[in-house]
Amino acid sequence: MLGPLNIAARQRGLSLVELMIGLAIGLFIVAAAATLLVARLQEHRASLLEARLTQDLRACVDLVTRDLRRAGYWGDATAAISASDGASSVANPYAALTVSTPSAAASEVVGFRFSRDATENNLLDANEQFGFRLRNGVIEMQLGSGSWQAMTDPATMTVTAFGVVPAMQEIDLEGVCDKPCPASAVACGPKQQIRSLAVVITARANADPRLVRSVRDAVRLRNDAIVGRCPA
Repeated sequence: MLGPLNIAARQRGLSLVELMIGLAIGLFIVAAAATLLVARLQEHRASLLEARLTQDLRACVDLVTRDLRRAGYWGDATAAISASDGASSVANPYAALTVSTPSAAASEVVGFRFSRDATENNLLDANEQFGFRLRNGVIEMQLGSGSWQAMTDPATMTVTAFGVVPAMQEIDLEGVCDKPCPASAVACGPKQQIRSLAVVITARANADPRLVRSVRDAVRLRNDAIVGRCPA
């Protein structure tokens, strides 16, 4: 049979030191778990921001390249083909491509303008002017004469760089001529000009300025230009 002293000894609880040590260990574990949770949440947020920024940039560059693919479209493109008898060809009125330089106020950093035969009347008018520009961190699209519409959301990202670089490749078509070019001729015979454009867009996320992404794409223009003609 246990006496009163033995019962009291068995019912003794934790001392103050043991309680403090237990609380310290518990707080350490909770702090470590909280730190890990915060890190995971930050990584998840960064992944969402990166995915959204990349998706918005990809959607923007897809719209730009899709519209640029129609730059220089001409309903009467067959008139630009040189005849084998040396007859002159007709120049494409929609062939001009213009890259604008930065403005003095730096509000329009860079721009690219073009035209296409939108009405199938073969006459270049004001409503057939199109283009893109970077203005105040937003890429805008030109729809007709003087009408600009924002393509990117300034609340989610700021576009820091926008470039459209034209390139050209020439193919010699002298072989289609009935007569060969004279040996003394420096530039003779028709040539096919294949035009292409390289598009680069760079932007940063407004929620995290450290997050910067860039996308690029290339597009070949339709209605290749034909310059020169066969010898008469």
